[in-house]
Amino acid sequence: MAIEDYLAEFTERDWQELDSGTLRVAMIGLGWWTMEEAMPAVEDSEFCETTAVVSGSEDKAARVRDENETVEVALTYDELIDGEAVDAYDALYVCTPNAYHKEYVEAAAEHDKAVLCEKPLEATVERAEDLVAAAEDIPLMTAYRMQTDPDVRRMRELIHEGAIGEPVAVEGHMTQTMLDVVSDDVDQWRVDPDKAGYGATVMDLGIYPLNTARFVLDAEPVAATAMMRSEHQAFSKVPDEHASFTVEYADGTTAAYTASQNAQLSGRFSVIGTEGELTIDPIFLGQTPQTLTLRRGDRTVEIDSGRRDMMGSEMTEEFDYFADRVLREEPIGPDGQHGLDDMYALKAIYDAAETGERVTVE
Repeated sequence: MAIEDYLAEFTERDWQELDSGTLRVAMIGLGWWTMEEAMPAVEDSEFCETTAVVSGSEDKAARVRDENETVEVALTYDELIDGEAVDAYDALYVCTPNAYHKEYVEAAAEHDKAVLCEKPLEATVERAEDLVAAAEDIPLMTAYRMQTDPDVRRMRELIHEGAIGEPVAVEGHMTQTMLDVVSDDVDQWRVDPDKAGYGATVMDLGIYPLNTARFVLDAEPVAATAMMRSEHQAFSKVPDEHASFTVEYADGTTAAYTASQNAQLSGRFSVIGTEGELTIDPIFLGQTPQTLTLRRGDRTVEIDSGRRDMMGSEMTEEFDYFADRVLREEPIGPDGQHGLDDMYALKAIYDAAETGERVTVE
């Protein structure tokens, strides 16, 4: 397909089949991401509405309820697990520290509620396996917002249409100054292994290019090598303030990734093929303008979607996709097993850094 024909035919919401309906969402965890990104995204969505909020602080939950007109119910974590006000919501959005995801997914399963669970799916492979098993009979989506981002979906389709020939290599990086962007508290959960899991950077940031490559290539990781180091005292309990790692995918594509929680805010993702290259720059961190570039021979085509609220747009797409699938009772693309497969790859990456050896993804 000629690039001009593709661009003329591309529909941003190529996944949407729902015409109407509302999925009532309970927000689990009222940290900055939920308050500043998820709830505004739901407010902008077509098919979702926040009707319940859940926090460890009864006062905070009540305050958030009172400040948002669609929110009917404020609950503590224990009240949610005990099944209070289950008629007030249809689905849970789980945005707590990684090591607490499982208990809320288990509660959702007990109360027959759908779940959109933030990535990584849990803190360890074993807990992620238990989480997925618990959710066997409910809709469970792992929150990979890049998979519903229109530019990433364009990249995927262009690769499948042969726009760059056969994929050969992937390059990606994602970096931020976490202690400024996320929190200035050195005790915050992302640097606590008991809450975050295997580490701070690859678990939180490296997972983005790792999974985006899986999506655009339709290929699974089979092996990894890695190097990690931590220097700042805030990262003394985790191995990966800075990380670089390579991944081999089942289709033969090789990938080189870098990630850091203590570097300039930056994100870039490229797939290089035998006949061309596709790049999204910037990507992952909500920076604008986000541009998809196709280079093939001496020809370059740049696609700027015109979106200037990237993070909000991506989150809105993610929530509406989730609602589309749940309300129509259709299978969800990045489901629990998909998230679990990334957990196996993450463990292999951390094991590779620890041993200095190439590690096979189990």
